[in-house]
This record gives sequence, C-alpha cells and structure tokens, in this order.
Amino acid sequence: MTQSDPPRRIVCLTEEPTEILYALGEGKRVVGISAWTVRPPEAREDKPIVCAFTGGNVDRICELEPDLVIGFSDIQADLASKLIARNQQVLIFNQRSIEEILDVILVLGRMVGREGKAKDLIKGYRARLAKIAKRHAGAARPKVYFEEWPDPMISGIQWVSELIGIAGGEDIFADKARGKLAKERMPTSEEVIAAAPEVIVASWCGKPVKLDSFAQRELWDEMPAVREGRIHEIASELILQPGPACLTDGLDALEAAIHA
Repeated sequence: MTQSDPPRRIVCLTEEPTEILYALGEGKRVVGISAWTVRPPEAREDKPIVCAFTGGNVDRICELEPDLVIGFSDIQADLASKLIARNQQVLIFNQRSIEEILDVILVLGRMVGREGKAKDLIKGYRARLAKIAKRHAGAARPKVYFEEWPDPMISGIQWVSELIGIAGGEDIFADKARGKLAKERMPTSEEVIAAAPEVIVASWCGKPVKLDSFAQRELWDEMPAVREGRIHEIASELILQPGPACLTDGLDALEAAIHA
C-alpha cells in the first residue's frame, strides 16, 4: 500500500472512519464495520459487522482480506494486537480534541487519494464551528456537567468539553477533560455538587440515560440543574464518536440542551 496504490479494502473498527470515508466519497472501500455504526445508515445496510468496540471477530476480519484495518484508542489495543499477529495492517488513531479529529479526516483523505475533498470538509466544519461560537460570544455561559458514565462517574472527554464551549456553555470539568484516560475524568459527587452546574447533559456510552436518577443521588436535588429540571440526554453516537457526527448533529444537540 503506497500513495499511488491506496488501500482498497478497509475494515473500520469504529464508526467515525466509516463516516469519514463515506463523506469523502470513498464508502466503496469499506468492507467491514463496527456493530455501533449508525452513520451513515447505508453502511449498515450493506457492510458486514465484524466487531463491537472492545472485541471483534478476528477470523471474520481476516476473511475479508483487508489491506487496512482502522481503529480508535487504547481500548482497542488488544484487538489490534490480535490482528497484527495475523499479519494485518492496522492503524489506530487516538484523537481527543477537535483539532485532532480534523487531522484524522485529513490523514484518511490523503490515504485514499482524496486530500482535496478532505480539506474542503475540514474548511466546512471550521466555518460551522466558528459560526456557532460567534452566536454565543459575549453571552452568559451556563455551567454544564457532562456525564459520559454514571458509575463510576466519568465526565466529558476533551472534544466534548471543547464543543460545550463552542455551544455557549462552561464545562465545569474542563481541567479533567484533557485527561487521556477515563480514570483521569472521574469526579466525585462532592465535586459536582460544589460546582453547582446549571445544566446536566448525559450520554452513557451506548446505554439509555435514566434522567430521573440524577435527583436520586445524595444531595443532588438542590443542584440548580436538577432543581430546575435542566437534564438532557444526547445519543452517544452523536457526541461520543470523534468524527463528523460530533461536529454536526452532536454540536447541535449540545447547543439545544445548554440553551433549552
């Protein structure tokens, strides 16, 4: 596989490379996808599912004869290791910020010979982010607690924290958001209470959010967000996928929740 001979059979272990490749007009190169893939919907209709998030069917992936397998984060390290042991070419991204998400789009564009299209997409995303940020410039910023998991509590990852700021909110755990590992983003209940968030946004990484559970947590009922009922759910496929989804529909959902 070289620049003059780009990968023709790509297995995507997470949703975002699938969505990026389709956005580049190169969905035909995708030969296998994750079970969590919902964007674009046509991918799920005609591409075989070969993995979940932490694990996958190594034999099935190899049977597809990919010339590239793309994954995400340290959580897929074990699956990546098994594929490498089977002589597969594996590329693992670990994007955590908006800038890194845009970098991944550019890298994938270059790999499949669509650098120009990738740059156009990035330009469009940047313009969209700037337009939304400008809409909230100078306005009061509600304090936001974003919860990625309830037990143990995990607060928002870096790209989510950045999107909260663009959407006109103030992430109460912006300092924790830069932690590379989930354990670096585990606030205590006391920390959340002390921060007194005015809005709670939850996306529980693949399972439904129980909105009424927040009021049942000890001493949370007097928190402004809980007292005023400003608790919102965003589907994880919109906000917790570090690709086009979070920059578009995910950001729109965040903005709506923060300013509801």
